[in-house]
Amino acid sequence: MTFDATSAKKFLESYNPRDYPSIALTVDLVVFAVTDGVLNVALVRRGGHPFKDALALPGGFVGPEESAIQAAGRELAEETTLDLGRLPVHLEQLATYTSPDRDPRMRVVSVAHLALLASDGTSLPKIAAGSDAASAGWYPVHDVLRGKEMAFDHATILGDGLARLAGKMEYTTVAARLLPEEFTLTQLRTVYDAVWETTMAAGNFTRKMTPRLHDTGRKSRGGAGGAPAALFTATDLHIHPPLTKPQAPGSPVTPE
Repeated sequence: MTFDATSAKKFLESYNPRDYPSIALTVDLVVFAVTDGVLNVALVRRGGHPFKDALALPGGFVGPEESAIQAAGRELAEETTLDLGRLPVHLEQLATYTSPDRDPRMRVVSVAHLALLASDGTSLPKIAAGSDAASAGWYPVHDVLRGKEMAFDHATILGDGLARLAGKMEYTTVAARLLPEEFTLTQLRTVYDAVWETTMAAGNFTRKMTPRLHDTGRKSRGGAGGAPAALFTATDLHIHPPLTKPQAPGSPVTPE
């Protein structure tokens, strides 16, 4: 069967997109970073309706000449001044959200992305409100999910982003994406503690993680009386058997 270019052209000339329901496409970003042992997320406070003054994930509508990933970078810069092109970041698509009533204005489908920003654990990239937000800042993820109301279905998207990160940390070295290229085991364990809201046993953590990391042969600078520690970089090796999040006190014990 050959392609009939003539009939295809006639079809397109007579085709009317307005014969079908209009659906808008947006992007939302879950941007995580760790500092002082706390997992933080970049949020904005909406400057206009709907959900005026509510906390929201950075994001917005995809332009007619943009891909979703292009729109994600543009919207993040416009609303928070964070530039994904200039920051050490791991970016992946999280999920697509299609509930018919997720936006009161019209039918809107959102493609959400998960971004992990590397930091040394002591400071975060500066964030400031752009033209599309009343304010912007870093917020502790677990506190937000436990009590702060968010616009649209953004609490669900944030929770899904946390679940994605927490789950992948069981069997991959993705947690290292929240650290500089070279890091100590203590820094890496701090990321696990921050994301999982727990305290990992140092011995078991070191035993499981070390074979999945590359020892650079270099040492960190000892500070505040601390001894220099070995510096590692991440590999693509899976953690097997996977790390298991320690159970909270009083939780039923699950056999390993």
